[in-house]
Amino acid sequence: MPDDIFDLIVIGAGPGGYTAALRASQLGMRTALIDRRDTPGGVCLHEGCIPAKALLDSSELYARAQNEFAGHGILAGTLTLDLARMMSRKEEVVKKMGHGIAFLLKKHRIRYIQGSAKPAGTRKDGLHVVTVTSPDAPAIPRLINGRRILLATGSRPVELPGLPWDGAVIISSGEALAFPSVPQHLVIVGGGHIGLELGSVWNRLGARVTVVEQRSELLPGTDRQVADALLKTLKKQGMTFLLQSRVAGAEISDGKARLQVATGEDIQELTCDRVLVAAGRTPATDGLGLSEMGVRMDGSGRILVDENYRTSVPGIHALGDLIPGQLLAHRAMEEGTVFAERLAGQPSVVEYEFLPSATYTRPEVASVGQTEEQLREKSVRYAVGRFPFSASARARCLDDADGFVKILSHEETGTVLGIHVIGPRASELIAEAVTVMAYGGSIEDIALTLHAHPSLSEALKESALDAMKKALHM
Repeated sequence: MPDDIFDLIVIGAGPGGYTAALRASQLGMRTALIDRRDTPGGVCLHEGCIPAKALLDSSELYARAQNEFAGHGILAGTLTLDLARMMSRKEEVVKKMGHGIAFLLKKHRIRYIQGSAKPAGTRKDGLHVVTVTSPDAPAIPRLINGRRILLATGSRPVELPGLPWDGAVIISSGEALAFPSVPQHLVIVGGGHIGLELGSVWNRLGARVTVVEQRSELLPGTDRQVADALLKTLKKQGMTFLLQSRVAGAEISDGKARLQVATGEDIQELTCDRVLVAAGRTPATDGLGLSEMGVRMDGSGRILVDENYRTSVPGIHALGDLIPGQLLAHRAMEEGTVFAERLAGQPSVVEYEFLPSATYTRPEVASVGQTEEQLREKSVRYAVGRFPFSASARARCLDDADGFVKILSHEETGTVLGIHVIGPRASELIAEAVTVMAYGGSIEDIALTLHAHPSLSEALKESALDAMKKALHM
């Protein structure tokens, strides 16, 4: 095969793109991976998931040292925040993870090309052409040819009318991961997981944090009882919430923002030094020329695909944040694997009904399956089991006992319909829930499974027992 011809060209080296490239290469396909960054990993690694979690962990240690260590008999004296070192550690984590992905690409002989890529039509022999504009030679596009193209460019933050980003006062999540100093007052527009996680970071480090959310609850789509519990806990931690509210006007002067926030007919003014707009994300399709190619999209700008991730243009595929569905890195990674396997003729599928979600606040929130509200809407007869972490010996030892496990099961068969966790290490505990549901398990299966004592996972067993009206430790 000529050097410039590939079986698969992947545009976008985020979780979905690089995973698809790795699996395709394992299956014998000559693969090229193109991204505008010099290091793979995409938004998740460089501007999202990973740096956010690094700061969440660092800020949690700082807050615990301030507020909880003394209760453990650890007297730390006067604490000093070295924000520059904290940011440096975050960058070290990102750098190491990026080098790890680059090593995997090299190991699997995947050609990594830095530049801005755009599909440029089909040759007479059926090969697709991609132009790549390198930052080193922008005037001389490089031509890459391939039998298939996978679009995996992810998403970008949504800019709100009246709150245009200036990179200094009104900012997106990327800038909020790299403040040079702790803001005095940070206003966050949006009560989803991005806003709450970044709000938690800066609240722990000493900022006054106000969240403006147009809905009546946080984390849209989350079980309402869980969302309400998280709201209550975050308020205790010092965050302020203006629900059913919107920013009606903004004025920037002298490095400050003066916001008019409308709650019903009432309007109040907030003065702050940073405004984080975290009101959702939209597909990053700029520069791909989708309309020119005739790629079909839905009303929200997402690319329509079939079960093989094929777009309306033969030979061009798409996945991850570019297509309808939840914007989750692990979803894109699974789609990348399944895409490559289906391209190789394997009958792989993504089990979307068992897709977990997680929010890394403290307490963490994680869930899989249907919520109680969804079951009511469908008139499904269900049973509820709950177990509070305040009754968990391990949670008490950790001094982290806020929250609970909630299990929803079919009233007649006991089949697990949804599991929702708010509490310590919820993002880890949800894996057992996903496994049980993926195998069509019941609350009895969980109740009969041995769990180590003392462990946080016992809360799953106890909530299953509660759904069976056999609770032991409540």
